[in-house]
Amino acid sequence: MLYSNTLFLNLEHTGSHKMATKKILILGGGYGGVWAGKILEKHFRKREDVEITLVDKRPFHTLMTELHEVAGWRTEPESVQVLFKKIFGAKRINVVLDTIEAIDFEAKKATGKARTYEFDYIILGVGAEPEFFGIPGVAENSFTLWSFEDAMKIRTHIEEKFYEASLETDPEKRKRLLSFVVAGAGFTGIEMIGELLDYRDVMCRKYFLDPKEVRVLNIEALPSILPILEEPLRAKAEKYLQKRHCEVMLNSAIIGAEPGKVLLKSGEIVETETFIWTCGVKGSSFAGQLGLPAGKRNRIDCDMELKSTKYPFVYVVGDIAGLIFEGKPLAQIVETAHFTAEAVAKNIIADIDGGERHQFTPKYHGFMISIGSHYGVSNAGGMKTSGFIALAIKHLINVWYLLNIAGINQVWEYLRHEFLDMKDRRSIIGDFASYKVRPYWPLLLRMWLGLMWLFEGINKIGEGWFAFAEGSKSSWMFSPGVVQAGVKVAEATSGASEAAATAGQAAVAATSAASAAVSAAAAAPAATSAASAATSGGTEAAAQTFKAVWDLTKPILDPNSGIVTWFRHTFMDGIFAHLPYTVFQVMIVVMEMGIGLALFGGCFTWLAAAASLGMCLIFTLSGMFAWNQVWFVFAAILMLGGLGRSFGIDYWLIPAIKRWWNGTRFARKWHFYAGDPTK
Repeated sequence: MLYSNTLFLNLEHTGSHKMATKKILILGGGYGGVWAGKILEKHFRKREDVEITLVDKRPFHTLMTELHEVAGWRTEPESVQVLFKKIFGAKRINVVLDTIEAIDFEAKKATGKARTYEFDYIILGVGAEPEFFGIPGVAENSFTLWSFEDAMKIRTHIEEKFYEASLETDPEKRKRLLSFVVAGAGFTGIEMIGELLDYRDVMCRKYFLDPKEVRVLNIEALPSILPILEEPLRAKAEKYLQKRHCEVMLNSAIIGAEPGKVLLKSGEIVETETFIWTCGVKGSSFAGQLGLPAGKRNRIDCDMELKSTKYPFVYVVGDIAGLIFEGKPLAQIVETAHFTAEAVAKNIIADIDGGERHQFTPKYHGFMISIGSHYGVSNAGGMKTSGFIALAIKHLINVWYLLNIAGINQVWEYLRHEFLDMKDRRSIIGDFASYKVRPYWPLLLRMWLGLMWLFEGINKIGEGWFAFAEGSKSSWMFSPGVVQAGVKVAEATSGASEAAATAGQAAVAATSAASAAVSAAAAAPAATSAASAATSGGTEAAAQTFKAVWDLTKPILDPNSGIVTWFRHTFMDGIFAHLPYTVFQVMIVVMEMGIGLALFGGCFTWLAAAASLGMCLIFTLSGMFAWNQVWFVFAAILMLGGLGRSFGIDYWLIPAIKRWWNGTRFARKWHFYAGDPTK
């Protein structure tokens, strides 16, 4: 059955139930159901006379195309789970956790374990289930890979077999434990084989086993693997499997299975404790019990608008759509689910609002198959690729899909699982992005960076930046002749005369002052000069030979360069000169000390690091930031990684803020979460 337990994830429009005149019920939160729900919700978002309800047995949408990664221990279980809270958030759609047990199409009611749902239009997206073709013993003695629960069973079972083999002394039992059989050489079967080949090496290292003892077999009744692909790509895939020591058994029909045995038509018996069946799927049994006209394998008969041939208000999407298109049944793939969902959603909109109706018009973009974590084959948009490029295309497709259904947060989660948290080099870039620095190592750097900013603010106070009776201490930051607001005329005239008298040295003085404002490294020029003098050895020739190759005390941007002049005229002269100099000086000192205290104490570390980068950028564009101060930038970038949660106030503060933020309507509406939703 399809669903269990009732849980309302979003019932913000409490009055809409009574007001609704049209009720749309979506059964199933798979690819088709979610896609249709997104389109319908977007169109009817401001309509109080339309109510949309989606019912599923799980609180999350499952990324079916990535189940093999969970089964093969490449990624964690949550990598294939996308919470409906994330997908629909504050949207005007009711998401309900329940089991639908029966549907009365005449009365337009669906009965679940928890409640009954009335509808004017219903979308059936109840998915598919494995097809065993009546072969005796297969269903009872094999694993399938068509649900999250299936993947978890395989995941646990595989490691158990490796562990048992590491303890087994009987050669025959050990051989059976280390034999892994996948039946079927379609997309699911080959992707599962790829994960087994990768995981074999990991488990052998963990349990001190010889990889040569492990047999990974792919059994296929057809004469080739991946029959939907062109011959060159099939040949490349098969060659890669052979290179990885996978036994590919083609033209080998399975006629039965027994505990620990797979029976082949040739009479051969393959002994194994792990038999994974991926030889095909059919429409769910639930769809076959609805009493609707249906064809083979529980696929419901429908027209080109995806309406049931019996009831015009019943629409079908995805794997149970029995439409015959161009003489063939629809392929049971993700793109079919999307195209059927799009046609169904637009036709329901036409049913309610009138207007143009839509027929099923697929525009398939191709196929991408991963064979483990380092190789794949792809025919996407007519571009046939293999290896790294094929895997990269598959990742891009997944990113595009997740961005569309759940926003940037879910994309980040995907990248984290696939690259940043990857173990055992099982990504296309290996472990290059997954190594992590222990947070206590850069702790002193964080505190030192904080102290530098803190004392720059304190030093300015000592220099008289708060002694306003002495006049402006920051006029040197502006162009000659520019008078800050609040500066007395006499002082401004004196300052202008002094600037004119020392015009040739003004830029250098400004640079030196700014360097002191940013870092205690202002002492570096003296140290550099002393080192140069010591190195010279007192001889003029040596001094000329070993002079500084790169003067790190010079500013990154020349104070008289075009970009610095533009920045000074546009922002300093054009904006900050209009602030009273008292406010401007207090602002600079408070910012420097605030950044320093925040970094030192690990409080709002990310914001403090971002502010530190901003200040460095401003000083650079002002021609006041020297090369030997660039470490400020690199240190601040490191601080952006959440180092305040190690020996810092952020350890307590940030989790509380995240819990609050993830429950706000803004975060839910725009999928802008910092982790998982709390409402």
